[in-house]
Amino acid sequence: MAPHTANDIPPRLLMWQRVREYAVPPSMIETATARRTAGDWAGACAAAKIDVDLDLRAVRHRHGTDFVSRLRADLRRLSPDLLRWHMPRIAPDGLLRPGLTLTLARYGTHGTSALELVVRTPPVWADAGQRMSLTLWEGPVRDTPRRHPHPHPDRRFRLDLHRHLWDVTRCGELARRCGAHGAARTTPFGPLPELGRPGTFEVPWAVGRWAPEAELLLRAEGRSRGAFTVRLDSRSRVVLELAAPDDSHVPALRPLREPLRAQEAAALPVLPEAASRVLPDLELLRAGLVPAGRLHPLVAAALPAPSGSTSEAVTAARTSDPHQVECRGQTHRIALRDGVLTAVDHDPAQLRREELLVALGGPALPCLRAVDAVHREPEALPAVRERLRHGDVTGALAVVEGLLGRAAVLRDGPLRDELQSAAARRIDHGLFRSGLVAVHPAAPTAEGGTAQGGGRGDAGHRPRFDRRMPPAMRSKRAAQGRTRTRVAR
Repeated sequence: MAPHTANDIPPRLLMWQRVREYAVPPSMIETATARRTAGDWAGACAAAKIDVDLDLRAVRHRHGTDFVSRLRADLRRLSPDLLRWHMPRIAPDGLLRPGLTLTLARYGTHGTSALELVVRTPPVWADAGQRMSLTLWEGPVRDTPRRHPHPHPDRRFRLDLHRHLWDVTRCGELARRCGAHGAARTTPFGPLPELGRPGTFEVPWAVGRWAPEAELLLRAEGRSRGAFTVRLDSRSRVVLELAAPDDSHVPALRPLREPLRAQEAAALPVLPEAASRVLPDLELLRAGLVPAGRLHPLVAAALPAPSGSTSEAVTAARTSDPHQVECRGQTHRIALRDGVLTAVDHDPAQLRREELLVALGGPALPCLRAVDAVHREPEALPAVRERLRHGDVTGALAVVEGLLGRAAVLRDGPLRDELQSAAARRIDHGLFRSGLVAVHPAAPTAEGGTAQGGGRGDAGHRPRFDRRMPPAMRSKRAAQGRTRTRVAR
């Protein structure tokens, strides 16, 4: 791997490097793969922390056997760990994008229902454990989950046109679809004169893939050519047109001759994020931040290894005592004995006397101070915290047990606080899944209070303006200024 300094690596790549290390641990990939290859797609989803909200018998009763056969075939091809690997994430921690409904497959219209296989992420207040749910969206008429903030499929985040990101039978298309074999065209907005702001965004855009991906998008919408939009950030969008002299020529992008109104541009198809941006794994490989051996096996098999890359050296686990402390002019060892971290160079009777002395307010031995520091705030606390954020409780507890031993009793400190906070937040997720709490406990209610009785929902509380507020109410609120700022008319 090429050497890097912290200042040379963009924050975006540092985030994705942490995501690839902690978000989808190897144990999850191995368990999910073993269950999937055995034909247990539901067990594979459970191993990848995906809750299955599907009742195939009820679906067959409503939509027939033919549709259930198509749905079951997609479920057997689903690699839930690969799906988690490619799910959209947010900065700075690289957690799953909350409150998202993402389409995996579209099945057209059956009767009065538009059926889609979707995966959902919980809202941010209930995202402990980073779990997802797999279900069938049956259109706005039947699908009314009050628990989810955005139950409808998102046009910007969709994987029905990118089955190679979750379908094991299509993984070989990854290199071609992400442009791994061609030249890296990641310079933002270089060949697009209508953007007018070259290089102002840090996100590397896959401009060279926009034309073929836009052709797939428009074909899915029932059109061969036409206009579409690309979302650049929360305030910037570009409208492009896919055109070609005839069907035998390669389609190309060109700016629109006349600008569209905002409402017309909003109704155009949106190029999915998976098509508009460069694959993060490809960036990490080219930057030398992640070796191919640490990628998901299906991703590593599909992407070509970068030139000059070296295999990652595997460091054997050390069996010697990891801690050394200067104690009373000598170097003592701290190691695990009988499942407990202890000072091995002190007699057990002496340790009991010293602990009693500390309980009475006396000074502690340097060895006991070192053991106490490891219990309260170990050096591996950042790794434990990252694993807990991404829902890898098993991996976090394995790190703790490797440091303190299986029989250790946690003491007050940052380590215990992190574990208690993770356990408390998992309760919030359970309440969200059960439907007992539909909204955030601090969200204001219609009666002027909050779900947990807080004071922010008082009658005098003025809600902030947002884009969901009706225009008439927005103008009325703007006209009713506060007494100290209102201008007399």
